[in-house]
Amino acid sequence: MAAALDELIHRADLDELVRHVDATCDSRDWDHLLRIRNAARAAVDTGRQLWPIATLANYRLALWAPADLAVRALDDTARTFMPGPVSEIIAIHHRWEDLEPHLAYSHDRSLIAYERALRGDEIDTNEPELLDIPIAPQWWELAYTLATYNDDGVVCEPPALPRFSMHVTAVESSEDDAMDDDTIDSFRRMMEPWTAQSNGSALAAVVEGGIEDALGAIGLRSARMTEISHGDALSYLAWAAASGGAFGKRRGIATGRSEAWWLLATFTGLDSPWPCDPEELGEVLESLNFYAFDGGNTHNSGWGVHVVIEDPEEGLSCALSAHDHS
Repeated sequence: MAAALDELIHRADLDELVRHVDATCDSRDWDHLLRIRNAARAAVDTGRQLWPIATLANYRLALWAPADLAVRALDDTARTFMPGPVSEIIAIHHRWEDLEPHLAYSHDRSLIAYERALRGDEIDTNEPELLDIPIAPQWWELAYTLATYNDDGVVCEPPALPRFSMHVTAVESSEDDAMDDDTIDSFRRMMEPWTAQSNGSALAAVVEGGIEDALGAIGLRSARMTEISHGDALSYLAWAAASGGAFGKRRGIATGRSEAWWLLATFTGLDSPWPCDPEELGEVLESLNFYAFDGGNTHNSGWGVHVVIEDPEEGLSCALSAHDHS
């Protein structure tokens, strides 16, 4: 196979190289798959544009190879065109106990630990918490919506939400009614892959008042809504933050969970000092009301996340709405 690979690389035959990668995976010759990746990457320096083959081989290596070889996918720093972060891809089919002996202490190791913890693995409590939130899911977190990967790429449907059972008429508001709150900046940062890398838009407002006031502050006149639990809201927000929307770069559920924690900590005033106390955050979230909504300027097609958070004790509400056209 080595001679055949050399000939295909020399001809820069992309179609045949894809078939060569497929055949190599079918035969489970992971050492040769690694050679394909390295040869295709090196060929770029000779003017042969074989980076798609290098990316494909590296992706399949991370996804399907045994743990000791799958971690070699982390050697390749050119990850722009992978369907998701290598840390998440590796975590799909490999348990932490198999990966851990082969992982140097690094950013990638920590992200993989987070990813595997969300898939049920126990992680040593001494493992560094890179994202400033606990690696292990807390008692107040529900199951997150996890992506799956196959030979063709990533699949990650939004979490299932209850049907809209309420109709709310929004309270018309002016710009003066909205508060200058760090929550808005947190949401914009969270949705940046949708807005900066794709076709998406994101709106957020924090107001003194109830859910009707918050909806009015983002320009809605009415909305269909359903009440959801704090766990469902966290999962919904984490799903949105993990994805790249229609065309943006996926960040993975570990990062999505971290972004959702930061957003909720910011709204509840638990962002300083940071990291916050996980137990305290959970208790505060239990005291809030959460709603998913659909309304006049949202859409049923494409990518979307639409949530209202109400803090009845503080008299504050926050509306978060983002949409991306697929």
